Amino acid sequence: MYLPSAFKETSLDVQHDFIRTHPLGVLTTAGEGGLMANHIPCLLYSEGPCGVLRLHMARANPQLSDLAAGRECMVVFHGPQAYVSPFWYPSKAETHKVVPTWNFVAVHAWGTPVIQDDPAWLRAQLDALTDSQERGRAQPWRVDDAPADFIAAQMRAIVGVEIRLSRTEGKWKLSQNRTPADRQGVAQGLAQDGLELMAGLVARAGRPD
Repeated sequence: MYLPSAFKETSLDVQHDFIRTHPLGVLTTAGEGGLMANHIPCLLYSEGPCGVLRLHMARANPQLSDLAAGRECMVVFHGPQAYVSPFWYPSKAETHKVVPTWNFVAVHAWGTPVIQDDPAWLRAQLDALTDSQERGRAQPWRVDDAPADFIAAQMRAIVGVEIRLSRTEGKWKLSQNRTPADRQGVAQGLAQDGLELMAGLVARAGRPD
């Protein structure tokens, strides 16, 4: 990923928090049939030097053959994103030397996949993924709420994948390369457009910890 120093996020803890908050990853492989990508929810575990991703996918998914080959794959996690209008920069009135851009937050993660076909592993992954999304609800749904024979049939149609990450990159492109006044203008413009989350990120960008 192209990573100008102003936008680089090197903290593994920050990257991991981001992945946990935005767990739907774009799993990308390069096999004999060329590039392939699928959107798959992932769970991140703080194991090893960079973490471990665990997920499951349909047994019929043709990407499974790429993963079974054990070649390096990449998972992309996307967060907030927004167009930035030049009209939001106070410096436009001074120089007119401004152009539009796009702000966004993303993490790329690389690792070697291992297929997990053990029913106990799969059931643990299903329980953990479900609990990660259902917790906090007044009446959280559990896998056990469905008939056992139905769940068994569903599990026969899926395969688990574990990816031990070897490296990660984080890009927080939040107008850090602009002046404080321009950055404040972007935050205000985003807020006026109803993009409060991105506005808050831009407003905090560049501030000392």
